[in-house]
Amino acid sequence: MIQVTPQMRILLAVTPVDFRKGIDGLAAVCRQVLRTDPFTGYVFIFRNKRGNAIKVLMYDGQGFWLCQKRLSKGRFTGWPNKTDAALSSLAVHELQLLIWNGHPKNVHVAPLWRPIKK
Repeated sequence: MIQVTPQMRILLAVTPVDFRKGIDGLAAVCRQVLRTDPFTGYVFIFRNKRGNAIKVLMYDGQGFWLCQKRLSKGRFTGWPNKTDAALSSLAVHELQLLIWNGHPKNVHVAPLWRPIKK
């Protein structure tokens, strides 16, 4: 079971990838295109060209996890526009919204920590 914690770094690949790629192919994309080591423990999120599926790649210290979600209808709407950056960073709550096909940048949440008022 994968547990995503607030301390984890989540990186979203802005450009779509070929979904015929498995773990080794996506790890190569991390190294060559995204210029990031896939063994860092970061959570990498990829989207297919049609926009109706995402893959999540993560190394847990023993091996890789590869998860996929494909929508039965519609497309993932919360994907960032193509910019000069190949990667976009996400917070845990934004990843949860993205997985449920929400738009992560349209939601405002409380900060992760705030002092207790007396």
